[in-house]
Amino acid sequence: MIFRSARCSVCLPCSCFFLFFVFLFPSSPALGAESEARQRLERTINAVLTELNKPEFRNPASQPQVLASVETIILTLFDFNELSMRTVGPTWRSFSEDQKARFQTAFTNLLRETYLGKLNGYEGETVSYLGESSSSDGKRAEIQTSVDVMGKPVPVAYRMILKTDWVVYDIIIEGVSMVQNYRTQFQDLLSRGSIEQLIRLVDDKAGEVRELNRRQRAGS
Repeated sequence: MIFRSARCSVCLPCSCFFLFFVFLFPSSPALGAESEARQRLERTINAVLTELNKPEFRNPASQPQVLASVETIILTLFDFNELSMRTVGPTWRSFSEDQKARFQTAFTNLLRETYLGKLNGYEGETVSYLGESSSSDGKRAEIQTSVDVMGKPVPVAYRMILKTDWVVYDIIIEGVSMVQNYRTQFQDLLSRGSIEQLIRLVDDKAGEVRELNRRQRAGS
C-alpha cells in the first residue's frame, strides 16, 4: 500500500504536514536571541495563521482565495527539491532530469493537497519553543518545539537548511521523520517497480487527495 501513515499521524488528529503549520509560538520562553532560522519559521507560521483567522476562511464562497494565499506562503518555506531528493534517497541519482522534475511536481502536489485538505482541523493549538541546534558551518538548523495537542505535549522538530533563505527540508514528530517515512515507502516501491511507476503512483495519489478535497469543499 502506498503512503501509509507514519506513527505520528496515527496518534495525532492531523497529518504531519498539517501539524507543522497550525501552531503559533506565544508561550515560548525567552532563551536568548532568536536565530534567523527560527525567525523565518515564525514569520511563515504567523502569516499562515493570519489567513486562517480571517472570517473569509470560514465562508465557502471566499475560502478558495484564502487557501490560495496560504498555498503561496507555504511554497516559499519548503524546499521541495531537497524534500524530493531526500525522500527518494540514493536512487535519486538514477533519475533523469525530466524524471526528477516530474517527480518533484507530483510530490509537491501531494504534500500541498494533503496540507490544504487538513486546514479545517485548526483549533488554535499552541506550541512552546524549547531550543535549537545548528551545524558547525551554520547552514543547517534543527528547531525543537513542544505542541500542546488535547493536553498532551508532543515533541516536534523542524530541520532547516540555509540556501537563498532558510527553508524546511524535514519535520520530525515524536521521533518520526516525514522524510524517512516517505523514503521507506518509496524505496519499497522502487524495489518492486520502476521510476516511472513511482512517479505515476505519486501523481495519482495527489489527484485522489485533490478530488477528495474538492468533494469536501463542495459539501461544506
